[in-house]
Amino acid sequence: MRRWLARTLGMALLLGAGLAALGVRQPSHAQAQPPAAAAPATSDLLARGRYLTAAGDCQACHTRPGGQAFAGGRTVATPFGKLLSANITPDRTGIGGWTADQFYRALHQGVDDDGQHLYPAFPYNYYTLLTRADSDAIFAYLKTLPAVANSPRRNQLPFPFNIRPLVAVWNWLFLKTGPFRPDPSRSAGWNRGAYLVEALGHCQACHTPKNLLGAPKRAEAFRGGPFSGWFAPDLTPNARTGLGGWSRAELVAFLKTGRNAHAAASGEMGDVVIYSTSQLTDGDLDAIATYLGAQRTSPAARAETPDRAVMRQGQAIFVDSCSACHRMDGGGVPGWFPPLKADANLQQGQSTTTLRFILAGVRSTPTSARPTPLSMPAYAWKLSDGQVAAVATFVRNSWGNAAPSVSAHEVSKVREGLTFGPGPAGSLAHPALDRPGPGTWSAADTDSRDNGTRNAGRTAPRSDGQGTGRSGGNGGADKGHPAGVNAGGPG
Repeated sequence: MRRWLARTLGMALLLGAGLAALGVRQPSHAQAQPPAAAAPATSDLLARGRYLTAAGDCQACHTRPGGQAFAGGRTVATPFGKLLSANITPDRTGIGGWTADQFYRALHQGVDDDGQHLYPAFPYNYYTLLTRADSDAIFAYLKTLPAVANSPRRNQLPFPFNIRPLVAVWNWLFLKTGPFRPDPSRSAGWNRGAYLVEALGHCQACHTPKNLLGAPKRAEAFRGGPFSGWFAPDLTPNARTGLGGWSRAELVAFLKTGRNAHAAASGEMGDVVIYSTSQLTDGDLDAIATYLGAQRTSPAARAETPDRAVMRQGQAIFVDSCSACHRMDGGGVPGWFPPLKADANLQQGQSTTTLRFILAGVRSTPTSARPTPLSMPAYAWKLSDGQVAAVATFVRNSWGNAAPSVSAHEVSKVREGLTFGPGPAGSLAHPALDRPGPGTWSAADTDSRDNGTRNAGRTAPRSDGQGTGRSGGNGGADKGHPAGVNAGGPG
């Protein structure tokens, strides 16, 4: 596979260099057509453009944290390096000098006003499905936004990926231009949902795995995929890892309010809910549910039996640190604290998102319908890599859940990608969490797994044969074990 990638990149470099030398640009169907007359900016057109802009989730990507809306500059992390989103306000540093034809060409073919290729981090390979009428409506609305001067250094990719003509090779391999064509054999709701999901919402950009060149694996559509330090979950009707356990009404509620009985939106998906799906009509949200519900179910993942010692250690940590909100039986408080039992996001093949939640904490996204956000504290200061791996393995394999075990090395990799401020004093010390430490009110050497039960205060068993009772891994010398503890160690 690596040799194939090297050959492919080598051929791409040669072709890209040739294109650059010759000044060849990708053919533009939009340029071959006579320029379209600009549509009059009526109030109906602008209202439609505003709605379509929300459906396309444009604001989330084109607004940097703390910056002005649509002025660009937000970092987009890719496997090939960093890019910054473009300014799409009507300033001269944005799209102020663009025509409707040029805007349509950017959406349809990934070519900007100067004829330069845009990188597919801008999801033109999905926006290509937009109709010309919808493109014109979005453009008309964007032209009414306040003009903001901002010209960030957008291309921060290393060589050779910073050579824009190489994108012509990528387009030749993977771009299939639109526009969207309805399927006459399907219902109106399915077709509307397909247009919203595949074109405007570009859901596959996150929820479909990518190949080595960053193109979606269409045969594995909506089965989940890694992106920007997260893992976007399976959206197929898989009952364990996908949306198969959600009703249509529950999916619509999640997209509308950011919360339902199963989950609360946060992180990147939280932005999607705030800026996009919460702005859509109930009819369009129902169409999205119709389309996703008709997808081919992802194959059942192979179950494995996690190490018993790791599960005992993870259970002790869960009881001490997680059960107050998520309950001893993993049932949570639906609508408030998400249940972990039958949690699809928790059972994904990759544990990246779960580990981020444990290490950095998480805050649910407030919406107008559910304005009070709920927060989960960060445990990076308190738990070692081995301890995080143990509790993650436990919750991914309890109450009927089944997912691959997590290793301390996986936790370490996620931790490296996070930035934390100073923690509490003594936060570098990782006490054993299967029994209370000196700062708690519980009696020493009692089993903390009994807390909240009639057996509270019972003496902890000596499970290691030496009377130490310690179960916490240090994430260091013992990294060879799945959760950073010796295989025969205590629970």
